[in-house]
Amino acid sequence: MFRASAAALQQLAADPRHLGGQLGMLGVVQTWTRDLRYHPHIHSLIPAVGRTTTGQLVFPPAVDFLLPVRPLAVLFRAKLRAALRQMPFAAAIPAAAWDHDWVIDCRPVGTGETALKYLAPSIFRVALSNNRILSADAAQVTFRYRHRDSGENRTNTLPIDTFIDRFVAHILPKEFVKVRSYGLFRPSVRAALRRIQAQLLLLRAQNHVGLVSPRPDPTTRAEQLAICPGCGAKGQ
Repeated sequence: MFRASAAALQQLAADPRHLGGQLGMLGVVQTWTRDLRYHPHIHSLIPAVGRTTTGQLVFPPAVDFLLPVRPLAVLFRAKLRAALRQMPFAAAIPAAAWDHDWVIDCRPVGTGETALKYLAPSIFRVALSNNRILSADAAQVTFRYRHRDSGENRTNTLPIDTFIDRFVAHILPKEFVKVRSYGLFRPSVRAALRRIQAQLLLLRAQNHVGLVSPRPDPTTRAEQLAICPGCGAKGQ
């Protein structure tokens, strides 16, 4: 799922009709819903900037849009299906899983601080914290959760065996890496990432970052980055 989702995002972003550059992605796996059901999925935190093969920065056409979700969903489904076909259990996957539309959620999160706070519990905590358990005995367990759509607090009571099955399903294998980086965030391209950060600082100093609609001309951007506004030195 990590590889398939990252590959789908990069392929769509590389299309000049959308972004025309490579993305940087931080992926986090989460296996549970708020009521503890098994629902593995990948959250990807992606800065709204890409880099072309020539090193130029490219931006989305609007501040609240990155990539179209429908083609992204089709790409992700196809890549995950191709990957699972290489696994010994491929025949056990119901054919109906590939017949209906898949859902991809892509939304702006501002600076990303709120998204990081949301994802942090997935990294450092288990699926259910003790303070959400309202009662427990030899027969059943009752816990509270927040409903996704209404936002209201609800309770769920499960037989003890069902509760244990749900909880254990979210214990990942030993040494499983639940946070992974792709594209411009890969450790092997840290030098390129520092250059991108420097370019963004220069653009912000010239009040160009944040006004990304319509998409600026990359040639104009390159000329703007040629001289440092702080010291006047010429760059690469």
